[in-house]
Amino acid sequence: MNTTTNAISLDGRKALITGGASGIGAACARAFTQAGAHVTICNLNEDAARDLAAELGGDHWAVDLSDTAALEDFSLEVDILVNNAGVQRISPIHEFDPENWRLINRLMLEAPFLLMRAALPHMYEQGFGRIINISSVHGLRASAFKSAYVAAKHGLEGLSKVAALEGGPHGVTSNCINPAYVRTPLVEKQIEDQANIHGIDPGEVVEKIMLTESAVKRLVESDEVASLATWLASDHAGMVTGAACTIDGGWTAS
Repeated sequence: MNTTTNAISLDGRKALITGGASGIGAACARAFTQAGAHVTICNLNEDAARDLAAELGGDHWAVDLSDTAALEDFSLEVDILVNNAGVQRISPIHEFDPENWRLINRLMLEAPFLLMRAALPHMYEQGFGRIINISSVHGLRASAFKSAYVAAKHGLEGLSKVAALEGGPHGVTSNCINPAYVRTPLVEKQIEDQANIHGIDPGEVVEKIMLTESAVKRLVESDEVASLATWLASDHAGMVTGAACTIDGGWTAS
């Protein structure tokens, strides 16, 4: 029995990663570059995007993706699109600031739609494309006080499935990655908010809030998400599309 497997290669591929200068995005940028791709770091923080792009020999694109009107009339010639940029706001629905709610849904649902719209013509023309949407366990489950985030991620799941159905005949796949809490600056910023809204000490948040549903009692590492993203971006994953790929320590198993 032949157990030999080919190493993952993204040689010659061009990738765009939103929110690419830190956390999951930066981990994906490094993994894709190591696999041979040319990466464009898309980020609101221009200095951070420029620094990482220089380190990796890639390009950077400083843009506010929440300004969705500016994304309507352009095209992208990329082979791999990673929709990762995001923010978090925590509040009960009856106290949720409407502009914060709209911001999250513009950035995390409307912007991915517009970037897909910009990238798909090129992907269709060449007969290859990979759309990788960094969703969340909250794309499959809900948590209190996160109405905007949960709504955006659930919407992203549906958008990704539609892209999978439309893209399949053209060699384009579209998938979501659904991690539980990942050790990133975004999660670290939540700890104080979670402590305040649940009335507990910040030191208790990880154990009592973030890990309570997981069978594996630790945070996900960014490199673990990047490893799956790299595989999904490769030729090995040509038959994986329309999927929600969990990295959640068993959260959604029950």
